Amino acid sequence: MTSDDPLALDATAQAQLIRSGQLSVRELVAATLAAIDRLDPTLNAYRVVMAEQALDDAEKLDQVRPEARLPLHGIPIAIKDDTDIAGQITACGSKAFGASATSDAAVVGRLRTAGAVIIGKTNVPELTLWPWTSSHAWGTTRNPWNPATTPGGSSGGSAVAVATGMASMALGSDGGGSVRYPAALTGLFGIKPQRDRIPLDGHHGGAWHGLIAYGPLTRSVRDAAAFLDATADGAPPNGYLQGLDSPPGSFRIGIALDPPPGSGAHVTDRANEAIDHVANLLRDLGHQLSTVRIDYGRGALWNSTVRYLKGAQHDADQAADPNQLEPRTRRLAGLARLIPPRTLNRARQGEGVIAERINKAFADVDLIITPITFKPVPEIDNLPESGALRSLRISNVSAWSIPWNTIGQPAASIPAGTGTTGEPRAVQLCGRPNDELAILQLAHQLQTIAPWPTPSSRPSRGRDAR
Repeated sequence: MTSDDPLALDATAQAQLIRSGQLSVRELVAATLAAIDRLDPTLNAYRVVMAEQALDDAEKLDQVRPEARLPLHGIPIAIKDDTDIAGQITACGSKAFGASATSDAAVVGRLRTAGAVIIGKTNVPELTLWPWTSSHAWGTTRNPWNPATTPGGSSGGSAVAVATGMASMALGSDGGGSVRYPAALTGLFGIKPQRDRIPLDGHHGGAWHGLIAYGPLTRSVRDAAAFLDATADGAPPNGYLQGLDSPPGSFRIGIALDPPPGSGAHVTDRANEAIDHVANLLRDLGHQLSTVRIDYGRGALWNSTVRYLKGAQHDADQAADPNQLEPRTRRLAGLARLIPPRTLNRARQGEGVIAERINKAFADVDLIITPITFKPVPEIDNLPESGALRSLRISNVSAWSIPWNTIGQPAASIPAGTGTTGEPRAVQLCGRPNDELAILQLAHQLQTIAPWPTPSSRPSRGRDAR
């Protein structure tokens, strides 16, 4: 396996070249840093690039004997800036940050143990609150498919880094679609695993009362499987990556179009086109498709909203200098303070009822496909710069993703071709409790028969930002 441009390969292929001696870690890291120098002044994926340390780590990893090289040996990985890296501040999109972290978050430590090179920290909206990536402190992150549009949020910086070859993989976090929505807007695979699959030790602030989970953004499903093998607790006996080689013969797949009640979402031609694209591929693969209805219940959106607002309040209250928070963030926290603790307790206690209702949809199917978004990719000029209530009203762009945070079950965003104007489309693939492997297996089959664009073929490299 060879490539004139290692950044055009997924991380798994890069690791194979390194293990075979055809590519050095330093060469890969240097190429990644060169891509950052070339692209990031326009796209603004990174808050900080750890270039010197990354090159030092590359030199050390190149000295390791080939037979001792680990699964992610030499792979440049970006870390979302809500996660601690020793010696770096965790700004979380804000000017209100405190001192530098004294140790790596558990997930960062596990990535290093697997041989990864940490390349830098990626931008987020303040306190990761919004489905776009822009902050007063660190500026606006732009979508590489069209820099006039957002890459989504809150893991937008991580998505842009991977989509452009400025990282081989990236860590994201997802409290209501914050891995899946950016993946959908940038043509990547993004999975939110089962709650607590990847430990949140070293994550900034709270976990939004059970909504937040760490997950990878990757160019391929096999990369995501390797990432989970390196970081996850309770993986299958042979691991996720090896599990891709032995999928069941046929999955029973349900298609559920109805949005959660009260979300204001509706199925558009854009969403239907993405669903139809994937459904046709699944039929070609021999899977059984049927229409199902998910009974989200009217309480599902209320439940997640209460937990989100009280999580935002907690994180705002924990800021080192709350006076430095954006006015919108302070107003959102003030709104959350009107919610009494008993209401939050009722929301947490009601999760089991919601999970039971939703999981009835799995009675006759193994996996469920839903839309992930119903709106075109938002233009940056149309995003609100202030106003907590207005920002909340337009934050339902990935309404189908939120219930899976409410109940903690795995779900992923899968590329589904491109729209009429060339922008990426995606669908959401949802699984039973603890069944990330089935999601990965089916997504891997889809990518195998209809490969997704590589970074070198993405259409936006010749485009200019507004």
